[in-house]
Amino acid sequence: MSTRRNFLKGMGAVGGLGLINPLLVAAKAPARPAKAKYMGDFAAPKLPTVKCAFIGVGARGSGHCGDISKIPGVKVVGVCDLYQDRAERSVKMAKAKGHTGAKAYFGGPKEYLKMLKETKPDAVFIATNWNSHAENCIESMKAGAHAFSEVPIAVTIEEMWKLVDTSEATGKHCMMMENVNYGATELLFLNMCRKGLLGQLLHGEAAYIHSLRGQMNQVERGTGSWRTYHYARRNGNLYPTHGLGPVAQYMNLARGEDTFASIVSYSTPALGRQLYAKKKYPADHKWNKLEFKGGDLNTSIIKTRLGRTIMVQWDETTPRPYSRHNLIVGTKGALAGFPDRIAVEGLGNAHQWAQGKDFNDKTKEFAHPLIKRLKEKVDKLGLKGHGGMDGMMRMRIIECLQEGLPLDQNLYEGCFWSAVGPLSEKSVAAGGAPQAFPDFTRGEWKNTKPLSVDI
Repeated sequence: MSTRRNFLKGMGAVGGLGLINPLLVAAKAPARPAKAKYMGDFAAPKLPTVKCAFIGVGARGSGHCGDISKIPGVKVVGVCDLYQDRAERSVKMAKAKGHTGAKAYFGGPKEYLKMLKETKPDAVFIATNWNSHAENCIESMKAGAHAFSEVPIAVTIEEMWKLVDTSEATGKHCMMMENVNYGATELLFLNMCRKGLLGQLLHGEAAYIHSLRGQMNQVERGTGSWRTYHYARRNGNLYPTHGLGPVAQYMNLARGEDTFASIVSYSTPALGRQLYAKKKYPADHKWNKLEFKGGDLNTSIIKTRLGRTIMVQWDETTPRPYSRHNLIVGTKGALAGFPDRIAVEGLGNAHQWAQGKDFNDKTKEFAHPLIKRLKEKVDKLGLKGHGGMDGMMRMRIIECLQEGLPLDQNLYEGCFWSAVGPLSEKSVAAGGAPQAFPDFTRGEWKNTKPLSVDI
């Protein structure tokens, strides 16, 4: 907490805290139900063997099933998908790894409830469409399982509160699986921030810039078949967490030091997907019958309780090269990604970026302990995905469950990061008017431990 006290003192000297609009107050959090337990630092009882089930095994979910089935101490008990071929494919893959009791469930959106009742899993991994994440998590927790959801954790603030209340009532983890927080560079930056190399943190920049118009070719089945409707009907930052998650953890947001206060958001005109549909499909195609309302690019600015700022950008439409920005700035320098570079006092010229070999030379001693400890195991097991971050995340989740450790991402972080979606939509609709973040922790963020790097 000394970091927070020092920052408060420094910001007070320049009137920094006065920058927060005193009229912008979040809606009062609903009272925590009786006997419910705050889950910020929650550690569940040890599970030497983790019985795992999977809901949704398309491209993303099949990766979860394939990797997790390789980890020692795991027992795959069930796989559910709308489509029979997908469910049976992942069951076959699990059985090839020795999970002979794995069962396939398929056919309808509620079949997973039968799976939960019959297989009684300890942990459920969810990779369904965005609209189903909250329901799948809630029912999994009610069935006695820890829930692990793909991003975003939910699409509405109301759903997020239901997730909070269900997790607190059942005493079950509900984690949004933000894989980018397990990237080697992101873990490196986290460790450097914890070591104090940047001084007091002031500003971050986070993005998800990824040209994905081609997903519209998945017309009847696959990601594009349902995600395209989100682009058409919603106007805001619909996918904020890949860039925001790491930056939020650099800043210790919702973890004792600072937390989310408000957001302003603007979108560009919606042109790219309409043009793409017109170019690629017949005039009477269903994509050409949609009115695309979501701007091609959204830019939002988050302000924290301490007055720090984070620029968050989203663009899945224009042909810009892939980037998550991954920038963090402090009183002593800055770290940035895409490409990785550093300008920090004491590690060379603070007025010129060090990149390539210079970057590696200046940062090699700050590799995160998790990378040092788990990478060899992850590689040996053949856990893959997104440059290794997926395997690292999956391995770490199972490790935390087996050893009874708090998760690296708690329920409330998943809700705060995902809340950028609906709050940005509201701000855009109001001409950029600031929107207050709900306090999903009900004030407990002040007492939540910062994420440890000594793991």
